[in-house]
This record gives sequence, C-alpha cells and structure tokens, in this order.
Amino acid sequence: MAPHPESLDHMLAAWNESDPGRVRSHLELALAPDVVFIDPTAETFGIDEFEANVHDAHRKLPGASYERMSGIDSHHRLYRYGWRISRMGETLINGVDVTEVDQQGKVLKVLGFFGPLPAFDG
Repeated sequence: MAPHPESLDHMLAAWNESDPGRVRSHLELALAPDVVFIDPTAETFGIDEFEANVHDAHRKLPGASYERMSGIDSHHRLYRYGWRISRMGETLINGVDVTEVDQQGKVLKVLGFFGPLPAFDG
C-alpha cells in the first residue's frame, strides 16, 4: 500500500472546517479544478459546486465530525477508504469512498457509497 497524497487530508479538513470562510482554502489544496463528486445525495462538478455541497452538509448536520475509519488502499491513482460522520460520539452515517487523483495528486473524482456493502444473495 502506497502512502496517500496530501490532497486526501486537505479534502477531509474541508469537511471538518468550522469556519465557513476557510473551507475554500482547504479545497484549493485538495481538488483539481474540474473535480467530480458523486454520492447518493449529491452530484457536483468543479470546486464551486463541491464547496457548496460541503457548506450544505454543514447546515444539515451542524457540529458533525468527519473521519476516516480505515486504512487507505490504492492502485493506479485510485484510493479507497472507509469513513463516518458522527456527532457527539453517535455515528450518523458511514460509507466508502473511491477517490481518483491526477498526476499532481489533486483529487479528480470522488465516488461515495453510504452504509455497509449489501449481503451477497447469489
């Protein structure tokens, strides 16, 4: 497993930033200009829409904490890791992201999934 790019830490810092005026500075360190973010509740294109999504999440889940809950697996500039959103010790939602970075290590795409993997039924 290769070390992960700093952009993943900067992106996580944006989700945890309590000062709305500082979210953008974290994202500029983390994201490629044409970043794509897709999860079950959002589909954003570019840094402006990504930032708006972060602010929207902060409004909907005030006081929430965002954290990685696993190691980071990687290959071919793709990074996979588990995460959770919690408040006062209670897990609100967890899931898995697969994140792609460019040659400079900036985040190009985040594909997020909520909850555990479904049970195998076949």
